[in-house]
Amino acid sequence: MNTIDHQSLLLQMRMLAARSQGLQELTAPAATPDAKATGVDFGHALKSALDKVNETQKTARALSDKFDAGDPKIDMAEVMVAIQKANVSFQAVTQVRNKLVSAYQDIMNMPI
Repeated sequence: MNTIDHQSLLLQMRMLAARSQGLQELTAPAATPDAKATGVDFGHALKSALDKVNETQKTARALSDKFDAGDPKIDMAEVMVAIQKANVSFQAVTQVRNKLVSAYQDIMNMPI
């Protein structure tokens, strides 16, 4: 059975909340004005985040299926935590998508 590190989970939740509000990560160093100088690629970062959310959802689904099948090694609390992690990560990605759509619409509505 996996043990839950409460501090780590709380930090992850705070980082996801900060990301959804468009803020820097809590542990990230100060941003440089030139994103290319640091090697940050927005498309790559977005794909990586989506892949991680997908993997979290697959893990939660697999644990749920194993628990439903009666695997004695899988605890109900572990399944519930995995499902909640998948839910929180999906909600964070949805908020990021909403912010991107809003920014796109603002740019498209700007007068030329």
